[in-house]
Amino acid sequence: MSGRLAPSRPATLAGFGAIGLWGLLALFTAASGTVPPFQLTAMTFAIGGGIGLAVVAARPGGLSLLAQPPRVWLHGVAGLFGYHALYFTALRYAPAAEANLLNYLWPLLIVVFSALLPGERLKAHHILGALLGLAGTVLLIAARGGLGTGFAAGHLVGYAAALGCALFWSVYSVTARLLPDVPTEAVAGFCLATAALAFLCHLALETTVWPVSVTEWLAILALGLGPVGAAFYLWDRGMKRGDIQVLGAASYAAPVISTLALVAFGHAQASLVLGVSVALIVAGSVVAAKDMLRR
Repeated sequence: MSGRLAPSRPATLAGFGAIGLWGLLALFTAASGTVPPFQLTAMTFAIGGGIGLAVVAARPGGLSLLAQPPRVWLHGVAGLFGYHALYFTALRYAPAAEANLLNYLWPLLIVVFSALLPGERLKAHHILGALLGLAGTVLLIAARGGLGTGFAAGHLVGYAAALGCALFWSVYSVTARLLPDVPTEAVAGFCLATAALAFLCHLALETTVWPVSVTEWLAILALGLGPVGAAFYLWDRGMKRGDIQVLGAASYAAPVISTLALVAFGHAQASLVLGVSVALIVAGSVVAAKDMLRR
């Protein structure tokens, strides 16, 4: 084992929980109306961070758990805010299908970068599982968004931002493993800092638009509680103590869950392509999780 601690199964399951919640991101976002992206980010991260802060205050140690070194805050805020800022930039300057395809390189990068961690071993079935997941995601995005126009040179800024998304999130996720003593409760502070930065970007770049119905307000609340709230706490635990290669490959389930949720609520159509994508991603997750399943 070369000194490598066995991954915690509960922590890996926590990571799966984060992936499942991210699969609901598109559905809740679609139901949230026309709130601008940075405003929506500020509102939802404020909800997720505020609830997390209340939980932290009730824990042993209380708010002192947020008193982390500057490098820890830089890591957390750069990961959360940096990813979202780059994602919005990518969607603004590049077609959504191509931007999402480049963005979804992050699960593969997590699997690859994990080999650089002390005591971790990257095996062939980890790479194969991640590649199967990537193939399923490419197929799904191509069918939903259309990639027929290819990657045009005029969208280089957007493509660079989308690649930056993949790099930021994968580095943030993998390097969380190097901070095992930082309590997950600290994520509440990172969420609140991200909300503040997003609010400043909103003031500088957007016009405020408030939700116009109870349904839209409930969708924003659901975003703050789940995909932009609990998911980040679960992911932090999964990355620090779970099976990082399995979680990387399994992350390709998020776009499939997203599409299935949209189909279930009438925002998208079921298709053969969706079935094939599901099969590829499930197969990739099973292949990557071979060691864990044996245990």
